[in-house]
Formats: sequence, structure tokens, C-alpha cells
Amino acid sequence: MFDNLTTRLKQSFKNIRGQGRLSEHNIKESLREVKKALIEADVAYPVVKTIIEQVRQGAIGKKVTESLAPGQAFIKIVSDTLTAIMGKDLAELNLSTQAPAIILVTGLQGSGKTTTVAKLAYWLKEQKNKSVLVTSTDIHRPAAILQLKNLAESIDILVHPSSGTQTPTYIAQTAIQTARNKGIDIVIIDTAGRLHIDILMMNEIRTIHAVSNPIETLFVLDSMMGQDAIKTAKGFNEIIPLTGIILSKMDGDARGGAALSVKFILEKPIKFIASGEKVTALEPFYPDRIASRILGMGDILSFVEEVQRHTDQKTAQKLNQKLQKGKKFDLEDFLNQLAQMDNMGGIKELLNKLPDNNNAALLASAKSTLNKKLTVQMQAIIRSMTKKERLFPAIIQGSRKRRIASGSGTQIQDVNRLLKQFNQMQKMMKRFSKPGAMNRLLQGLQNHYPR
Repeated sequence: MFDNLTTRLKQSFKNIRGQGRLSEHNIKESLREVKKALIEADVAYPVVKTIIEQVRQGAIGKKVTESLAPGQAFIKIVSDTLTAIMGKDLAELNLSTQAPAIILVTGLQGSGKTTTVAKLAYWLKEQKNKSVLVTSTDIHRPAAILQLKNLAESIDILVHPSSGTQTPTYIAQTAIQTARNKGIDIVIIDTAGRLHIDILMMNEIRTIHAVSNPIETLFVLDSMMGQDAIKTAKGFNEIIPLTGIILSKMDGDARGGAALSVKFILEKPIKFIASGEKVTALEPFYPDRIASRILGMGDILSFVEEVQRHTDQKTAQKLNQKLQKGKKFDLEDFLNQLAQMDNMGGIKELLNKLPDNNNAALLASAKSTLNKKLTVQMQAIIRSMTKKERLFPAIIQGSRKRRIASGSGTQIQDVNRLLKQFNQMQKMMKRFSKPGAMNRLLQGLQNHYPR
């Protein structure tokens, strides 16, 4: 989502290369470009003004060390400033209370609130090893109640039933009591969304908050809405005390202004960012990592954690042992790799976390071509092959290619392209055939990019 902002900022840094010292004179043009980039990204003007002033104060007179070029030194100052504006440190959920801990989730209709509730429940279950119960108090929209029920059941999360004939306060109270009776750790209460703030909505959410007494009250903010969403969150915060923000739709065509503005304007921390439709697509908000991503330096730590979290360890171990024995990486293995990439939000989401450095053009090309539609197509092609063809791809010629293309609803050139990509993947996998090679790679990345 930060692509345009990243491009503009990187252009501004070029103006101070070759300088021996940062001064007000040689950073003037760069600061002007940074300001334009932030305004175009829909960053709130008070935030833009603060960022520019803090960068200017931090840069003037700063002597460039031998290990850093002037451009790098300036980027470091900008990075530190953006990190501080967004909250500096990770803001974790406060769960220090007698069970069950209550989390109330609010937001406007269409912000992705209900999906985010399921994502948060899954994250708490998988990452914090907590038992979770969810319930919906949205009596105005039966579809929302059904949506939460279906999502929760798909990830094996307990659902407290609710219906339009019950009051929101009754639903909240009975859900909490059910959790107490069952020894559940956390209750997440989904609330009704509206198209705009109104008196009825505010009175309802105030009452639910009063009877549930949540330790966390989280506002799901649609990052696509930018400053408008922040104004809405401000209105909510005047009625009930918000404890944090979850930025949703971070994979959309947003300009990034919400991520840079919300902490400064609301004085409430961003606790999570959500992207994509999968329930796994939720991650803690690390301001330094997001600043790094904005500046085109990637987010290696999140990349490594994503790989470690979603990789099927048994499948990975089996593949590692196979390669160590000198056996070839085959199309069956390739299919498993594609499926695991889907579990991590898709190849494009992973590529967004890699630093472009001197490979900007290559990464941009990969992002544009390796999309979800293509990976789905690749999986369909492999699944149209026989077991023998998957194990011995070299036999796939002429009539076999025509049959596979027909069976997967693709063209012969699509089959050829997949086989070419597979051959490249097969060569790459040889590099990781030595014991512990992949683990050493991930460890090396962590050491090279420490938190």
C-alpha cells in the first residue's frame, strides 16, 4: 500500500548524495519533496508539519559518519521520525485481568470489522495459546451474525449464539457468563457497524461498553478511507475510551496516510494491521518495521516470522530430508510450496516485505506477475497432471501438455511457463539441500536485520 509514497521519498533522498555534511541548505529540496510525498499520501497536515520539522532539526549540522553516506544518514533520520510518529514501540494487547478478558471491537460498516474479529481470535489462539469465545451484538444485520458464526467455526473458535430478537446488552452479558462457566480466557464482542456516526449507534455502543467492562476497546479503521476514518475514530473515542486501533485493508490501494496519522491525531496506539481475506492475515504493528517498509528497506523480520509461523514443519522436514538424500525437487513438492505461500497471504504480500535495494525493478516485475490469480492457475495445472508426471516432469511433452492444459482450463503456453518456473525453482532448491541450510538463511536474515 505504500508503493507511491516509497517511490516519492526515494526520489527525494537522491538530492543529497555526495554531500559531506547535512545542512539546512542541502536538505531544503529533499524536505520539500518529502512534504509533497506525505501530503499526496493523505497524511494529516499537522502530522506532515511535525515530521518535516523533526527531520529538519535532526538533520541540520549532523556530521555524516564514515559508515554512512549523506543520503543514508538522512534516511535514518526520516526512519526514526516516522517510527516515533507511529508509536515507536510495539503496543501489545493488555490481557492482565481475571479471566475472561473482554475485548470490544467497534468500527463503521464495511471496515472489515467482523472479519477482523475472526482474525484476532485466530491470532490469540495460535500465537498466545488462549481459548477464545466470540459473539456478535449486531442485531440490526443478521448477515453479520451469520458471517461471524461461519468464520469462527472455520477456525475452530467457540461462538456464543445471538439473534435479532435479543438486545445487544443481553448478548454481551450472557456471552461473558458462558465464558466464565466454561473457563474461557478471552471474549471478543463484535458490535454493529453503521454507515456513519449517529445518536442511536453511540448510545448502543456506550451501553455495551458499560455492561461488558472491556479491558481492550479496539477500533477497526479502514486504511482505504484515510483521514475520514480517523475523524470517525475520534468521534467514537469521545463516547467510549478506545485503547487501540486495528488498521484494516492494508493490502488495498491506499496511500498510507492513516498509518502515519492515526497515533499522532488520536493518541491511541495501532496494535494490529490486517490485510487480505484470510483469517491468518493479521500481524502486530511494529512502527519501526512499517517505517522500514515505507522507505523501501523491506520488513525482513516480519517476512522471517511469517515463513516460520505458516510453514508446515513436517512437510518442510520431509522435503529437507529428501533433498539431503540427493533426490530431486519435483512438481508435488512445488505444489506444496505454492499452497504454503497462499497460507502466508500470497507471494505478492511476501515480496512487499523484502527490501528492494538494487533489485527494485526485479521486485516490481515479480509483484506484477506473481499474483494470486497466477498461483491459483499454477496449482490447477499441477493438479491436472498424473502422479507420474508430477514425479518425473521431463516426460511432459506434446500430447501430455495438451491434455494438462485442457484439464486445467489453460493454454499450452501456460503449461510451458509453469514448467520453466519449476525448473528455476528446482535449481534454487539445490542450494538448500545441505542440512540446516534454510534455517541458517533465516537466522542470517534475523542477525542482519536485528529488531
